[in-house]
Parts: sequence; C-alpha cells; structure tokens
Amino acid sequence: MTTLELTAVVASGSFVAGALGALTGLGGGVVLVPLLVLGLGVDVRYAVGASLVSVIATSSGAAAAYVREGYTNMRIGMLLEIATTTGALAGASLATRVSGAVVAGIFGVVLLWSALVPAPHLHPDAAARPGRLTKWLRLTGTVPELDGERPYAAENVPAGFALMSLAGVLSGLLGIGSGAVKVLAMDRAMKLPFKVSTTTSNFMIGVTAAASAGVYLSRGYVDPVLAAPVTLGVLAGSLLGARFLVRAPTHALRWVFRVVLLALAAEMIRSAWTGRI
Repeated sequence: MTTLELTAVVASGSFVAGALGALTGLGGGVVLVPLLVLGLGVDVRYAVGASLVSVIATSSGAAAAYVREGYTNMRIGMLLEIATTTGALAGASLATRVSGAVVAGIFGVVLLWSALVPAPHLHPDAAARPGRLTKWLRLTGTVPELDGERPYAAENVPAGFALMSLAGVLSGLLGIGSGAVKVLAMDRAMKLPFKVSTTTSNFMIGVTAAASAGVYLSRGYVDPVLAAPVTLGVLAGSLLGARFLVRAPTHALRWVFRVVLLALAAEMIRSAWTGRI
C-alpha cells in the first residue's frame, strides 16, 4: 500500500469515526483507535495521540452546530470541564508509563461496560426537582422538542462532577474523549435529557482532549503525518453526524451506540489477550 493509499484509508475510516462520534456523543476515538491499532498496525500510543487530536476536531465540528440548534447547555459543560480536565492530565501521564497491551485491554473493558449498561431513561419532570446547588449555579435550561421547548434542571451535581473526573482519566489514558461515561453520567446521575447529554458531551470533549494531547505531544506520541488525515476525516464526519442528530430518533441512536461498542470491545480485548498489540 502506497503512502497516498494509506492516507486515503486513514481519512475514510476517520470520516466514519467522526460521524459515529457526533451521533452518539462518544467522540470518534472509540472507533478510531481500534481502526488504527487493529486495522493498520499503528502503535497504540501513537493511535491515542492521533485520536486525541481528532477528538478536538470532533468537538469543534459538532459543538458549533449543537449550540446553534439550542441543545447544548454550555453552563453545565463549563462546570464539568473542571473535573474532566483534571482527570485527563492524570490519565495521560499514566498512559505513558504502562504497556500498550494494558491500555488496549482497559480500552476494551471500558467499551464493553459502556455497551452493556442499560439504555438511559428520559426525565420529563427533571425541571420540577432542582436542588439548592442547581439553583445557585443556574444549571437549568430548555431542550427543543417537536411540540415546543421542554424545561429541565440538573440533579445530583456532586455525583456528576465525580463521574466526570473518572471520564477525564479515561480520556487521557485511552484517547477516546470518554463520551460514553460523560453521556451516562449526565443522563443517569444528573438526569439531563438524552440529547442534552449527548450534545453537551461533544462540547466538553475538545477541552478534555486538549489537556491530554499536550502530555502526549511532549512525549513524542503525536505524529503529524498520521494526525493530519485523521483530523480532516473526523472533522468532516462530525459535521455530517451533527446534521443527522437533530432529526434522528433517540432509540436509533442508542442502538448505534451499543452495536458499535460491543464489536470494538470484543476485538480490543481479544487482541490484548492474545498479545497482538
């Protein structure tokens, strides 16, 4: 395979990863890292480094569209970014000190857990139960629905903040943006509507990844030749995914979320166990 052909393959795969990442709120890294490691034989640390750069592109591409459509809650996102950024720095430092097989194995387990967790619930009465911290920080908003605007309010803010710290560690360690943990934390712990959780996750992912990418760059694990086609492909895919999200039924998004994660989790765990990575 020539360099040009390899670049085209990487860009095409990154396009698919970006579209799936934007649709599910996961960030493109959950598809991109297995593609690079298992499909193209890239060292897992370089794959994670390229993924983190692409995750920034995913967030930038999708977040602007979601903010314009009125789904993203920027106030909640900026509060939770304090936790994710701190965790991301810790995770990135840890990743440079453990073997590639360990990182791949953890990656697979996280994906498997994310796929098997029951589907999030809707919370139509969330706005009726705002706590004192929610009122003080004004963590409320409205989400566009077919029949008008539906109000909501964040609950269990400390629990959500703690889970976001874990999401940050996973982001820095695995280069995936940790959207799976973020979406589930915002939906389950904070009881935000699913599309608000997904879009706010995309808004947050870029800041979290930027903190981690700095550590990888300083250790020499960001290769511009690999990161360039990855970033362009993911950015294009995320813009397309963002267009479909506002029309896509939530039930369909959840099934895409699960099927993709199950397939990738099985392959990453098998490869780590057999020593292929």
